[in-house]
Amino acid sequence: MAEPADSPPLPPYIIEGARSSRSRCKTCRRSISKGGLRLGILVEGPYGAGHMWHHLNCAAKRHAEQLEEAYAQEAWNEAKEPPAKIPTLASLRALAQEAETRRRERPSLPYVEMDPSGRARCKQCGERLAKGRLRVVLGRRVEFGSQTRISPIQVHPACVAAALAADDTDTRPDALAEGLRAHSRDVPAEQIEALLAEIGPVA
Repeated sequence: MAEPADSPPLPPYIIEGARSSRSRCKTCRRSISKGGLRLGILVEGPYGAGHMWHHLNCAAKRHAEQLEEAYAQEAWNEAKEPPAKIPTLASLRALAQEAETRRRERPSLPYVEMDPSGRARCKQCGERLAKGRLRVVLGRRVEFGSQTRISPIQVHPACVAAALAADDTDTRPDALAEGLRAHSRDVPAEQIEALLAEIGPVA
């Protein structure tokens, strides 16, 4: 919501404890618990300027430059109730480095992998993915403000065609087979071909 004309300008960054549990992290899309540390990044939206919120740890992993600026500006002083304790910048930099290492090691989308736990759910049908069974990882566009990020989503082989038909799916149907063959690590070629047969025609 736009600020009244006579209001002071909003600060570029705020670091604070969430005042309720209603806000959602724009990085991981999960709710930010009341009191949980969050970083607000000022953006211009269709209804005026406002802050987009991120868990502080998520900001370290995805918005390291803005987090550095927020710390340099001591953005916790912009909070209505400045947090009593915040993590050191060094600890957040370590999180950022770990996340960058994982990103470098992550295969390109799309790919096939073995489900390690049985806890994840298919992003298409919502049912659990079976532990030890192959799952397909596709790309999905996530938009927040003026930015777009491609996030991986795991789906059952039987749900691939429906997932590819979604408007926000970034993986092209005509590039699926080639991508799965090229990007899937530690999955035997014959298993990938059997999986493609299970998926069926998608283009």
